[in-house]
Amino acid sequence: VQLQASGGGLVQAGGSLRLSCAASGRTVSISDMGWFRQAPGKQRELVASITSGGTTNYADSVKGRFTISRDDAGNTGYLQMNNLKPEDTAVYLCNADYRYKNDGGEWVVGREWGRGTQVTVSS
Repeated sequence: VQLQASGGGLVQAGGSLRLSCAASGRTVSISDMGWFRQAPGKQRELVASITSGGTTNYADSVKGRFTISRDDAGNTGYLQMNNLKPEDTAVYLCNADYRYKNDGGEWVVGREWGRGTQVTVSS
């Protein structure tokens, strides 16, 4: 299972970006998905998460500006970021909890991280 994050870029303060996180490879069932970010010299922080049932959770710093969603198949997640601020500048990473049946018929569960995508917000 591989996750690929995309959609980052350079935007002016007040602008918008939409990040995507797509799962590929083995056919899996994805449950929870999350978006994290890490700015230089800072710890990685959770930005938003969404469960398989659609329950969402947001960091206080992005509430009302960011929206997390996923497609109907559940294997692609999105982060719509509006009214971006310079302090949103960071590498954004996605992760997902998944499960699948191996060739022996046993369930395999795991968590995969995608490569990050850079978001830069200029003032």
